[in-house]
Amino acid sequence: MEVPISTYMTLINFTEQGVRKIQDTVSRFNDGEKLLQSMGGRVIGCWWVMGQYDEVIIFEAPDDETTARFIAPVVKLGNVRTTTMRCFSQEEAARVFGGLR
Repeated sequence: MEVPISTYMTLINFTEQGVRKIQDTVSRFNDGEKLLQSMGGRVIGCWWVMGQYDEVIIFEAPDDETTARFIAPVVKLGNVRTTTMRCFSQEEAARVFGGLR
């Protein structure tokens, strides 16, 4: 039986500390990716971006609780602030919203 998996998008802003240690951003991401994998999740993609945010990560995790357990220690390090959103696929949106009138 396949375990349902949820998709999330995290928008990241570097803190002052994170900017001072910008040279470590890729290795910090790699450490975070290993943590997520140990929790049964996987990174779909990560992009460093220009504009309002500094980085965007799209990933899968078994549930919201796992996502919270993944994000909390990452933020606790003090290098980033995050905004995490649950993403719904086209199929999921059809199930969720298809019966609305």
